[in-house]
Amino acid sequence: MDVLIPKNKWSFITRWWWLGALLLAGAGATGLYWPKPGQRLHVVASRLTISPVTRGNFQEFTAIDGVVQPLHTVYLDAAEAGTVQQVLVEEGTTLTAGQPLLRLANPDLQLEMVNRETAVYDLMNNLRNTRNQLLQNRILRQNQLADIDFQLAEAKRVFDTNQVLYSQKVIARQDYLQSQNAYRYQLRRRQLTQQTLRQDSVVMQQQLGTMQESVQRMTSNLALMRRKMDDLLLRAPVGGRLSSLAAEVGEAKTRGQRLGQIDGLAGVKLHAAVDEFYIARIAAGQVGEVVVDGQAYALRVTKIFAQVAKGLQIDLAFTGTSPPGLRRGQTLPIRLALSAKAPAVLLPKGGFYQQTVGNWAFKLAADGTRAQRVAIRLGRQNPDYYEVLAGLQPGDQVVTSSYEGFADRQELVLDNHQP
Repeated sequence: MDVLIPKNKWSFITRWWWLGALLLAGAGATGLYWPKPGQRLHVVASRLTISPVTRGNFQEFTAIDGVVQPLHTVYLDAAEAGTVQQVLVEEGTTLTAGQPLLRLANPDLQLEMVNRETAVYDLMNNLRNTRNQLLQNRILRQNQLADIDFQLAEAKRVFDTNQVLYSQKVIARQDYLQSQNAYRYQLRRRQLTQQTLRQDSVVMQQQLGTMQESVQRMTSNLALMRRKMDDLLLRAPVGGRLSSLAAEVGEAKTRGQRLGQIDGLAGVKLHAAVDEFYIARIAAGQVGEVVVDGQAYALRVTKIFAQVAKGLQIDLAFTGTSPPGLRRGQTLPIRLALSAKAPAVLLPKGGFYQQTVGNWAFKLAADGTRAQRVAIRLGRQNPDYYEVLAGLQPGDQVVTSSYEGFADRQELVLDNHQP
C-alpha cells in the first residue's frame, strides 16, 4: 500500500542560504574580536608609557657633555734645546712660582757661552790698553807743549832784548832779524802743537766711545747668553698643580717642544662641543646649568672657538660657586639654554613621535580604560618636553611610548591583566 510522504520544507537552496548567513554572522563576530585597521585594539596597559600633560615654563635647550678643565692653564715649552739631565718634580705636585722642575744639558750652548765670555774679556783688555796708550800719547803731547812753551818764552825774551838793542843801534840788523824769526817760529810751533793736541783729544774720545759701546753690546749679549743658560733649568712660571710632565732623563728635547702644563688652582671651567646645527644660536654670555648631586649650578659661555672641529667648541664658567670635588677630565651633563623661559603646555617626550610626527596621539578617557586617537599640534621641543600648541590640555593623560604595531588604530582598550 502506498504511504504518503510529507514534503520537505528545507529545499537545497534554502539550506545553502541559511548556511551562508551563519558564516557571515560568524565572520562579523570574529571581526569584533580581531579589530581591523581604523578600529579598536586591546593592549596591556603595563606595556605603555602614559604621561600627563602639564603647564609650566618651557625653555629650549640642548644637552651637551662638558669636560672639567682648570680655569687657567700654563703650558711648559723648552726655551732651549738640550738633553734632560735631571727631573726634579713629579706629575701631580703642587708648585710655587719659580720652583725648579727639570734641568737640561746643552754642551754647544755652554761652549758658546765660554767663547763669548772670552771675547768680552779680550775686548775689555783692548779697551783698557787703548785708553792707557791714548793717555800716554796725551802726556807726551803735553810734554812737547811744555818744552815748546819754554823755548817760545826764551825766544821772546831774546827778541825783546834785541829789539831794544837794535833800536839803540847796539846790535846789527842781522842779529835782530834772527831773533825775530826764532820767536815767530816758536810761536807757530806752539800753535800747531796745541791744534794737534786738541785733535788727538777728540780722536781719543771717539775711539774710546766706540770701544765702550762695543763692550756694552757684547756685555748685553753675554747677559742674554747667561739667560739662555738659565733657561736650561726649567722653572714654574706660576703656582699651581703640575698636571703633566713629559720628560725622562737622557731624553733629547728641541727648542719649543711641549714639556708639560700647570693647572691653576683658582677655579675650573667646562669645555664642551655643541652640534653644528646650533652654531647660529650660540653666543658669548649664553647661560646654562649643570646638576651635580641633585644641586643645579649656573654656567655662562665665556669663549667660542673660531675653528669648528667635531662641533662648535665652547668654554663655560660657573657664575657662582662651583661643585666641590671636581677633577680635571671629569664629564658633566650640561643644559645649554637656547631661549628664555616662557609659560606653555608641556608634553613629555616619547617614542610616539616617530610614528605621528607630532600630528596626533592617543589620549586616555576620563575612566582610564580607553585611549582615543586625537589630532594635536606641537611646537618647539627640548630633550625633555614638547610644547603643545593645540589638541591637549593640562591634566590630560597621553600614551607617549612607541605606537609601533597599532599606529593605524583609532582606539586602544587598556587591559590591566598580564598576557
